[in-house]
Amino acid sequence: MAVEILVEKQLGVNVNMKIGDRVRVKESVIVYHHPEHRGQGFDIKGSEGEVVQIATEWKGKPISANLPFVVKFSKKFKAHLRDNELEII
Repeated sequence: MAVEILVEKQLGVNVNMKIGDRVRVKESVIVYHHPEHRGQGFDIKGSEGEVVQIATEWKGKPISANLPFVVKFSKKFKAHLRDNELEII
């Protein structure tokens, strides 16, 4: 509990989401690396996926990632997102 509070205060990461949570993209986010739309802008708003990683430390040291949540949408597509772009399903 104390570690979660420390992470939330220092790194600004929403600790309500955890690895394995199902999430939905609630805001318009344009990506250019979607496997079916490579090189073109593709809006992933409304897409659902699973949180597979939360970037809070690197090699044992705390970091403050701009896009800390890695969400897996399909076998070939993952994206790094902010907590305010996601909602838990």
